[in-house]
Amino acid sequence: MSNTALCLPRVCPAPSDAAVVGLDRWPLHQPAELVGLAPASGDEQARTLHRLAEVGFLPGETLRVISRGWLRGGPMAVRVGQSTFALRSHEAALLQVRALRGAD
Repeated sequence: MSNTALCLPRVCPAPSDAAVVGLDRWPLHQPAELVGLAPASGDEQARTLHRLAEVGFLPGETLRVISRGWLRGGPMAVRVGQSTFALRSHEAALLQVRALRGAD
């Protein structure tokens, strides 16, 4: 099993600028740039992606995971702009992010 599989989201360092991952795997309090949305694999995912885009989850936006539910796969609080949203893990996985360029 690789170290990545054992890494807990709360303690993992932010991926390098080149690494793109689902927001569900992003560490707490680390700014991220939304680079794209995962392709929808069905009508339900397409509706979810549409809803996320409508509320402001658009490529180029800066995101930050500010809290996670106690159970893995539970809801997480995500900040985009001046708004905070609760996302389920499967919704966050559709948002593809990377480290902000120039972030410390």
